[in-house]
Amino acid sequence: MLILKKLLKYYLIIIAIFLLGRIVLFGLYFERFSTTDSNYFLSFLYGLKMDTIVASMLLVIPLVILTFSPKSLAKISNLFLRLYFIVVLGLIIYIENATFPFFTQYDVRPNFKFVEYLEYPIEVFNMIIADYKLSLFIAFLMIGIFIWFFLKQTKDSFMPILESSMKTRLLWFLPLALLLFIGIRSSFGHRPANISDAMYSNNRILNEVTNNSLYSVGYAIYANQKYASKVMKLYGKMPVAQALTRVEERLGIQGNDLNSTSLFSRLEKSHFPSEKKKNLVIFLQESLGYQFITPEITPELLKLKKESLWFSEAYSNGTRSIRGIAGSTAGFLAVPGKGVLKRSKSQSGFFTFASLLKPLGYHSMFLYGGEARFDNMRSWFLGNGFDEIVEEKDYVNPINIGTWGASDEDLANKGNERFSALYAEGKPFAAIMFSSSNHSPFDIPEGRIEPVKKGEKCVENAIQYADYAIGKFFADAKKLPYYKDTVFVVVADHNIRVYGDDVVPVNMFHIPALIMGEGIEAQEYTKISSQPDVLATAIDYLGKDLHYPILGQSIFSDNKQELTLLQFNENYALRVKNKVAVVVPNQPAETYEYVNEHLKRIEHDVELEKDALAFVITLNHLYNKQLYK
Repeated sequence: MLILKKLLKYYLIIIAIFLLGRIVLFGLYFERFSTTDSNYFLSFLYGLKMDTIVASMLLVIPLVILTFSPKSLAKISNLFLRLYFIVVLGLIIYIENATFPFFTQYDVRPNFKFVEYLEYPIEVFNMIIADYKLSLFIAFLMIGIFIWFFLKQTKDSFMPILESSMKTRLLWFLPLALLLFIGIRSSFGHRPANISDAMYSNNRILNEVTNNSLYSVGYAIYANQKYASKVMKLYGKMPVAQALTRVEERLGIQGNDLNSTSLFSRLEKSHFPSEKKKNLVIFLQESLGYQFITPEITPELLKLKKESLWFSEAYSNGTRSIRGIAGSTAGFLAVPGKGVLKRSKSQSGFFTFASLLKPLGYHSMFLYGGEARFDNMRSWFLGNGFDEIVEEKDYVNPINIGTWGASDEDLANKGNERFSALYAEGKPFAAIMFSSSNHSPFDIPEGRIEPVKKGEKCVENAIQYADYAIGKFFADAKKLPYYKDTVFVVVADHNIRVYGDDVVPVNMFHIPALIMGEGIEAQEYTKISSQPDVLATAIDYLGKDLHYPILGQSIFSDNKQELTLLQFNENYALRVKNKVAVVVPNQPAETYEYVNEHLKRIEHDVELEKDALAFVITLNHLYNKQLYK
């Protein structure tokens, strides 16, 4: 009976902490789901199931030690268990505290993002110290109070159990192990409960409140490793050949040999043939959502709009820089699991515009204000056709160095310097410049802009400065000889933060994009486009007939389709005009209509849903079989 009481006590403590966190989250975001048709109080019932799964897992080790530890090791086992519960309960307190700022930033409970950037401790530490001092202080204060109370006040001991008869403990083991097994499984059905059990509502925010943060992080780590090999098990089954055919038809790709070692590669003839080898410069903007394109925040971009091909309905691949980089430099869509920049099979031999143009004698480079090791960018670029990396260490007397490196203004200056030098040498070049100023904690130089929010380090001011740097880059470039022979692209990698009540908040993937250069007619393209579409259009302007596998089309091609594929956490949305099919792991696909920037569930479009699944399977197949080249 002692062992039952002890485990029950800690079960209730764990559940109480989780419940308190859920109550606070429920109150903070109540307005976001108060009008839903779902019974939102079921959030606590389903939430208890998720909490029980976690609590039961955490109690397995104590049960084993309390049962099988010999009396001779009672003191050591007692010390271990006290330390174990200090660590476990401290971790729970920390992650429940961390949930609130994380939810504010990403509109979800902690997931894989929560742990992924721990491999960059300096950058992450500086960002946390700059932006989350209060949250960090509260979390560690609560953990400190808990440890003090646990050690000094409770005097909790496991000795009475550890010194009791082994026979008595063994008698309790099977029933308690069965209870924990039931708790972990939390289902008497064919399948054990999983994260899908928290997704009982049509309102995504309510589902997030229902979920458990510790489970969400653990599941994300597990799923991220498993998606590559178990895509069909998670999203649905479809023969690969059928998936490839569906994607080919949906993208309007013709002349593709599905038995080729370079799937989707086809000859695309330029609509602007030229004898010159025109240069290509892509200025990739960090976290620039379309909602910020206003006269107050982005006056320079709006000036450029008048002299460029402007994409008013461009959408990002996903919510991470690595997804935007893959879309803008490789014309690839978001693969399940980790992005291709961080995956082993895409570190070499993966298509990029650099590998495309290298046979034509182009010098390709990646320019960044920070350290190129971040997000494995250096390795990926150098392994896939790029000749040169410019990063923080290469800036001499920079205007400003912040947490994330040299400022966008420094990047613009360095770009014009390098491009002019290459042009003077007679070398055609292709480059991607990646901005970084619009990144928390928003370190920007003083005296460059009249901030829209005075005295604040905020997104709006950072974007205003990024816009200033864009304007300066083009103003200076126009004075330089290389400008007349260069195609320029400005496109965002993703939005500043993707939030919303929908299962996939489509409107938060909306990004600005433009293409400009001498001889490029100013016009506005109002149909749906993806980052691969933008890349294909820019390459079209280079004036050469080229073979490539880009998963998009030039807007001047008769085969251009009005669609985009969006990845939000583990969810995928295939949008074709204003109809959207969504596939979610371990759940049936759904069809929605996109109305007034929200998804409205409608009758199933089975073919569209199959096409959405086909994209997921195809992307996974292209990566795993190394067929995107």
